Amino acid sequence: MTADTKPILPGATLGVLGSGQLGRMFAIAGAQMGYHIHVYSPDRNTPAGELAVREFSAPYEDEDALTEFAKSVDVVTFEFENVPSAVSTAIGNHSRIRPSASVLNISQNRLREKGTLRDAGLPVPEFRAITTAAELQSAVEELGTPGVIKTASSGYDGKGQAVIRRNSDCPAVWNSLNTDEAILEQYVDFEREVSVVGARTPQGDFAVYRPFDNTHENHILDVTLCPAALTLQVENRAIEITRTVFEKLDVIGVLCVEMFVTRTGDLLINELAPRPHNSGHLTINAHKTSQFEQQVRAICGLPLGSTDQLAPAAMVNLLGDLWNKGEPAWDRLSANPSANLHLYGKSAARPGRKMGHITTLADSTSAAADIALRARHSLTAETQTDTA
Repeated sequence: MTADTKPILPGATLGVLGSGQLGRMFAIAGAQMGYHIHVYSPDRNTPAGELAVREFSAPYEDEDALTEFAKSVDVVTFEFENVPSAVSTAIGNHSRIRPSASVLNISQNRLREKGTLRDAGLPVPEFRAITTAAELQSAVEELGTPGVIKTASSGYDGKGQAVIRRNSDCPAVWNSLNTDEAILEQYVDFEREVSVVGARTPQGDFAVYRPFDNTHENHILDVTLCPAALTLQVENRAIEITRTVFEKLDVIGVLCVEMFVTRTGDLLINELAPRPHNSGHLTINAHKTSQFEQQVRAICGLPLGSTDQLAPAAMVNLLGDLWNKGEPAWDRLSANPSANLHLYGKSAARPGRKMGHITTLADSTSAAADIALRARHSLTAETQTDTA
């Protein structure tokens, strides 16, 4: 057994870059397993920081603070991938970092990501690199309309992207993105969007959850169902694609592969997230091992937990919009025995900001979704709703 594959046992200290809700749920899982958690981000009094043993609050460019952070932990992982590339290099000089800096570098840039996946023989939509309005015009003429243009970096939840429906849209759309590097993707006529969360250890052990079925509102995840409504053939193909991504990129830790299912049953990779994923939050209640416990196990080189599902499940996000008319009616939700509430400890609610989620289990995904949606509605309903 080498130093890279020797397990990091409970009692050790785990570091997290980023301090939002993903870090918070990781900290909960790690603490339950006997680990100490340190988090690093530019912010103070954060969702993850209030549960961590130590919260480092410094800019990502502060090499001295990063070095102190790296020396204080046994391994570092991510809950937020859009950090300067120099961060992972500085961390790597003093501590193990999982997933690796190379995985982070690939996932930070949509052009690098799509190019790497394509070169590995994995299915992605047709795409072109764009650096000028003229290149965009030419690429749209080649790929046809509609098309989707995205900034190469820094976009999430629909930010930094636009749909081009006519060739004449190109100049205005390019100017609106305010970038010098973008990617144009051929529009995918998809039947549904699914995500697959997997985990891999330094020893090469791999585990994966069944695909999650995702519905978005305004480009933000709204409802997740598991298991997804897929044929066994498509489900197995989605899992095999995910396994290949882990092997080709040599991923250690947790990673999510988001995919489109086309109307002909083909799968195309939309993007990668080298961390736990919003759609996987339901694993906390619906599976034997949550994606966050799996992240702890994977980066520490422990045997991976079971991904067996306990019952069909649904998850609905709670966005800051729910606070528009005041504090939601948590007492109503608490009276619902079928609803599992998870709040992220964020101090300010803003429209579109992810504040928490609700997970429900039932005899079918449709029943679980109905319970979850009614539970969310009860938070802002004028009168108490039936939550039976």
